[in-house]
Amino acid sequence: MSRPDLNLLFTLDVLLAEGSVAGAARRLRLSPSAMSRALARLRETTGDPLLVRAGRALVPTPRAIELRERVAQLVQDSEAVLRPAEKLNFAQLVRTFTLRTSEGFVENFGPDLIARVGAEAPGVRLCFVQKADKDSKPLRDGLVDLETGVVGQTTAPELRVQALFRDRFIGVVRIGHPLSQVELTPSRYAAGRHIYVSRQGRDKGPIDEALAALGLERKIVTIVGGFSTALALARASDLIASVPERHTGNLRAGMHGFPLPFATPEITVSLLWHPRLDADPAHRWLRAQVRDVCAALR
Repeated sequence: MSRPDLNLLFTLDVLLAEGSVAGAARRLRLSPSAMSRALARLRETTGDPLLVRAGRALVPTPRAIELRERVAQLVQDSEAVLRPAEKLNFAQLVRTFTLRTSEGFVENFGPDLIARVGAEAPGVRLCFVQKADKDSKPLRDGLVDLETGVVGQTTAPELRVQALFRDRFIGVVRIGHPLSQVELTPSRYAAGRHIYVSRQGRDKGPIDEALAALGLERKIVTIVGGFSTALALARASDLIASVPERHTGNLRAGMHGFPLPFATPEITVSLLWHPRLDADPAHRWLRAQVRDVCAALR
């Protein structure tokens, strides 16, 4: 079955509003003969005469009267869809955004982000969920509005990506730890007892590769799933946690942090979202809030 010509809806709306072929022709800037042909097509499409002669005037059929309001609403809705989005009134915006974030992001950037959002749009609620893996399915399926993290090989190619900041790994120990009182060397760092952070349970990473290039190997005594857990253990023991500097700023309060005494690759933390939300005004506004908060805390 062929699809009907949806342009006929606009013609029908004007015809039913004017109740006259001549009046509809003037409004649509068509010739009377072109308007008559359009009415003939509408009659054929709907299976109803729509407008019938009564003396010198045309009057609507019961079917036309039934359609009049429905058609007018359809035309209004169609025009609204095709217009640019109106400027948002953030004071009246009511919406919940779900953000899937890497370990430490909420603790460091969450308070300022919540404060910014609440000051401008008090009806907006932020729902933070933990990022257990790099699977892009939550963004693809619309379960998540925004995500932060390091782009990897498993990141879906269609996702929009914007860099937020660069980060580097540092070492962190409790106040008074022996490493906080000596000049740090690669061998002294490697000789300590270490906490390794891995969501997948791995026991090697870029730091171990950098040490291996120097002929060194560190002793990993425990593996945990997040940076906050690693820092909590280091705070209460002589273990060494190696964590991203900017991601863990608030979590490291009251602890001794130090640059690693050897070169390691920096990481780029990015903002990710699905293209379906790219032009959404409220989503664009939230992305700007996240960028501003991350820039302010550099």
